[in-house]
Amino acid sequence: MHIVRAYDEDLKFLSSRIAAMGGLAERMVEQSVAALVNSDSASARKVVADDAMLDAAQREIDDKAVAIIARRQPLADDLREVIGALRIASDLERVGDLGKNIAKRVVAVTAQQQPIRLFRGIESLAELALTQLKDVLDLYASRDVGALGAVRNRDDEIDAMYTSLFRELLTYMMEDPRNITSCTHLLFCAKNIERIGDHATNIAETVYYIATAEQMPADRPKGDKSHVVTLA
Repeated sequence: MHIVRAYDEDLKFLSSRIAAMGGLAERMVEQSVAALVNSDSASARKVVADDAMLDAAQREIDDKAVAIIARRQPLADDLREVIGALRIASDLERVGDLGKNIAKRVVAVTAQQQPIRLFRGIESLAELALTQLKDVLDLYASRDVGALGAVRNRDDEIDAMYTSLFRELLTYMMEDPRNITSCTHLLFCAKNIERIGDHATNIAETVYYIATAEQMPADRPKGDKSHVVTLA
């Protein structure tokens, strides 16, 4: 066990910065989806601008982790804490990028009126993905390893909803070719949200590694079936 108070503070700094990154990433995704649904280009631009803050936070964590390794030469539990923080920060940075990508498509999607049910599908998918992300970040804080399997497996729900939405958007494009451009953008938005669930799964696996020094058992099979979707 390390006994230096400054060392404790270094590790606490990493945890607190991960929590801050997680909050910002969640907010960016929420705001990007709201901007999409409400045709709010101003909010979309804010999300794009906020991505620089998330990138800066990741660099800060990277720099701190390297400094801890160089100065403290951590072993066992402490080394896993540092490596885990690096991994989680990388996943959260990617979540922010995915939110930014959704925001960038707001103008193109809302240039043509789309059925409200399509936006409701995007909202529901985002709600599932954000719930999973929030839950896994809570487990990072609590280290409740027993709940990690259930959180990881919940990604199946996200994959199933994404596949259903993928099919619905394809059908809508086939019904009227004028919908192809905006629905293609919506497809990309839906895929970005589905990927957020994948990053939440990655974080769950990292938390398990931090807490147990082992990998989570049995890789969960990928549930995204959009590559085999056929339309009658």
